[in-house]
Amino acid sequence: MPSFDTVLEADLVKVKNAVENSAKEIGTRFDFKGTAASIELKDKDITLIGESDFQIDQINDILRSKLTKAGVDVRFLDLGKIEKIGGDKVKQISKVRNGIEAEQAKKIQQLIKGSKMKVQASIQGDAVRVTGAKRDDLQAAMAAIKAEIADFPVSFNNFRE
Repeated sequence: MPSFDTVLEADLVKVKNAVENSAKEIGTRFDFKGTAASIELKDKDITLIGESDFQIDQINDILRSKLTKAGVDVRFLDLGKIEKIGGDKVKQISKVRNGIEAEQAKKIQQLIKGSKMKVQASIQGDAVRVTGAKRDDLQAAMAAIKAEIADFPVSFNNFRE
């Protein structure tokens, strides 16, 4: 039976390159000279360190532009709160989303059920598998998911016939 998986996966190599390019730009920009401004990636957490909320916002803008240039959707970033870390420094930890959360998976499943298409959706861990009898029905389901789900960037893989 034909099927495909709906997933939420960022290309971590592109994210790493964007973070490294952001760090280079922070190191060369005049307005960051002599400050504690920095950015680093550990696992799937991006840590921004600056001396004020404004500086964190500037670093965030640099990161977003580098991610966009690398072809990574900025909706993969889950921005954390800005917190003080001692002295006059602040930090913000942004997580790179990977895997569809349970409530988002249920939302996709309800969308498929409510669409009256001849396809079924089942939650498979951090992905949603959609199966149907015809390839055209599956392509219609993909179009419906892309049109309806705008708050996080979904993609499709494992298309099988």
